[in-house]
Amino acid sequence: MPPQCAPATKPLPGAARNCFSCIPSLQSGQLDRVEFSRVSDQPYYLPIGDEVAIFSAAYECRLPVLLKGPTGCGKTRFIEHMAHVLRGAAANGNAEEAPSLITVACHEDLTGSDLVGRYLIKGDETVWIDGPLTQAVKAGAICYLDEIVEARKDTIVLIHPLTDHRRILPIDKKGEILEAHPDFLLVISYNPGYQSVLKDLKHSTRQRFVTIDFDYPPRDKEAQVIAHESGLAIEQAMELAKLGEKVRHLKASGLEEGVSTRLLIYAAQLIGQGVPPRRACGVAVSKSLTDDHESQRAIEELAAAIFP
Repeated sequence: MPPQCAPATKPLPGAARNCFSCIPSLQSGQLDRVEFSRVSDQPYYLPIGDEVAIFSAAYECRLPVLLKGPTGCGKTRFIEHMAHVLRGAAANGNAEEAPSLITVACHEDLTGSDLVGRYLIKGDETVWIDGPLTQAVKAGAICYLDEIVEARKDTIVLIHPLTDHRRILPIDKKGEILEAHPDFLLVISYNPGYQSVLKDLKHSTRQRFVTIDFDYPPRDKEAQVIAHESGLAIEQAMELAKLGEKVRHLKASGLEEGVSTRLLIYAAQLIGQGVPPRRACGVAVSKSLTDDHESQRAIEELAAAIFP
């Protein structure tokens, strides 16, 4: 999650300091290891529906989960929050015994070896280095594959044996079949708005997951999130949430993507640093959303009406 700014007298927002993700250590451009980052503070997440209960039930059954929703609506924060909640429940106060979270940002060049592992030459010997998926399978962590449709189709197929009753990970290069730790859980996410003929999730993959739909929060809840993450007064946060709601309605007029809660938080943080509200909305919302001048002007007119 991108870093965020805050006044020097306040701690950073939860998104900046609460991170359960894999941190690769690179040596000579290669993946060397994955470190499990554990923090004591619970990442802030405001439930919108029954997503917490559904995910908890899926975890108890070890059912793989698909998080589906638009950019910046809270999918990553949700999985960080749930990893912390489940870690606390499993550890019963001992964080070292509980599952952690490994996050992999998928992209079109992501290979099976990037996930599973590879042999590397170190000095005079060849050693096997586990990839993040293999480490999660062994350690009983939650493995979160973010924006799974960005990965190559032959890479996506690798996860299939982990998503049914077998719960195994074949490691072809070692001639091994790895059985998943009892606490292992696979979670993937994607943005259905970015689907195309070339980038779509196959039904053979989708039908292996419990699916939780996400969307942007209602205005009052989005204002609470903005205020909490930025430290902005709830009254101003409500105005930003109102702007977000109106900008999303512009999608019917040709705007390609609605404004994310994340961008509204950025605008709030700029306002908290003394940037005039309309200027903050210009640089954090309109210019970040689109390069189309007419669309930018429409967004800025909305901001001017809300922040006279």
